[in-house]
Amino acid sequence: MGDLLTHDEYKAIAANLTFPTQAFVDGRFRPAVSGKTFETTNPATGAVLAKVASCGPEDVEIAVAKARDAFEDGRWSRLHPSARKEILIRLAKLLKRNARELAVLESLDSGKTIYDCEQVDVPETIHCLTWHAELIDKIYEQVSPASDNHVAMIVREAVGVVGLVLPWNFPLLMLAWKIGPALAAGNSVIVKPAKETTLTALRVAELAMEAGIPAGVFNVLPGGGAEVGEPLGKHMDVDMVSFTGSTETGRRFPRYSADSNLKEVTLEMGGKNPAVVLDDAENIDRVAAHIVNGAFWNMGENCSASSRLIVQRGIKDELIKRMIAHAREWPMGDPLDPKNRVGALVSKSHYDKVCAYLEKGQTYLLGGKAKDGFVEPTIIDVADRDAKVVREEVFGPVLSVLTVDSYEEAIALANDTEYGLAASIYTANGKRAIRGARAIRAGTVTVNCFGEGDITTPFGGFKSSGFGGRDNGIHAHDQYTRIKTIWIDLTDDADEAVA
Repeated sequence: MGDLLTHDEYKAIAANLTFPTQAFVDGRFRPAVSGKTFETTNPATGAVLAKVASCGPEDVEIAVAKARDAFEDGRWSRLHPSARKEILIRLAKLLKRNARELAVLESLDSGKTIYDCEQVDVPETIHCLTWHAELIDKIYEQVSPASDNHVAMIVREAVGVVGLVLPWNFPLLMLAWKIGPALAAGNSVIVKPAKETTLTALRVAELAMEAGIPAGVFNVLPGGGAEVGEPLGKHMDVDMVSFTGSTETGRRFPRYSADSNLKEVTLEMGGKNPAVVLDDAENIDRVAAHIVNGAFWNMGENCSASSRLIVQRGIKDELIKRMIAHAREWPMGDPLDPKNRVGALVSKSHYDKVCAYLEKGQTYLLGGKAKDGFVEPTIIDVADRDAKVVREEVFGPVLSVLTVDSYEEAIALANDTEYGLAASIYTANGKRAIRGARAIRAGTVTVNCFGEGDITTPFGGFKSSGFGGRDNGIHAHDQYTRIKTIWIDLTDDADEAVA
């Protein structure tokens, strides 16, 4: 996005922001039917930013009806793909024009650092929307090899009314991951942002209307899971739900589907992701930098965070020494100060959850302290492989170190988890890298780096980390479309008479 501003300049922007506070349904802002609101706060200060409409089942009913009307009359679903592309590109340009405002809004609402919001989240949000927009008129359908008397077409159709349930750790980016392919395919969407982070989704909805997305196609309902998420999951006229969030919450949506209309469900959930460092790894300083980034980026509030370092004994001491040195490059403090790389955890309840893992008696190699919503980058040397901090998803800047003696032990330990979202393996041996990447049960495995691929590569997990589809890449469009076979008989009456 270019050069960062100063701390004072970001504070000045923050002081002059106007916060969107109402639900966005059928092309306009409106209060919740009940009139209820909830407070959204700045996690770094505890200050109340705004009172936001607290939607409920009545609002879900209205939004679903408006979304269904929009889908059925074709105002968006039956537009030519190139027309949808132009409008989504126009939205991406509006996001770029308002990028700095969105970055500050995101930082204030989530506790994320302005550094990440400016350098990662907002640019990637814009890129994601542009990429999916450009793909709309480049996905070809198929004709199967039928007989000479038949034509068999295999076509994609939009699913219909789609519920998009977002997490709070990447509010803008996860919004883009979902609305990009969902809107590209021609669906009408109802977005349920996390209650902790509602503001940027509402602002994007406003910009979507300005870009030309028709009323009823893009709706946003702030509110709690029980009040909005569950009614969406159980609604008989919602055709599909895409959920990103905790495994505990995600498990509910297949039940909602089974108890309603058997709507399609895609889940992207938690992880306890291993970083496997073998003793033949090259450039240990670079390895250390990648692991520190994987563990502490976004305060560890990342489902693909490197939360378990599995390291061979011979290389452990040197690696840890270099990791501690790189951790100095991750200062913690006011998220609006661009020099800081570690901000505040998203809420008081989540802060308390993460602090519960900072137990006394553990061997702290780094950090271990927490205060007023901020948790230091922490590295813990763990001998007990069944320890809570090893088994459970902390979702904070806490890295567990586990020591192994062999490649085989490392791979077995990497797979010793209920999760299977992401992993990384560091080794100079190419064959071992490929064997390890294949052996680790995870949806994304990186070699000699931390990452998630990019917009072109599908992202999602195995086991308790998710199922039903993938975000990103062409594969993301699969979850928002249905495949239909159209079988055409070319035989005419004369042919039948001769036969």
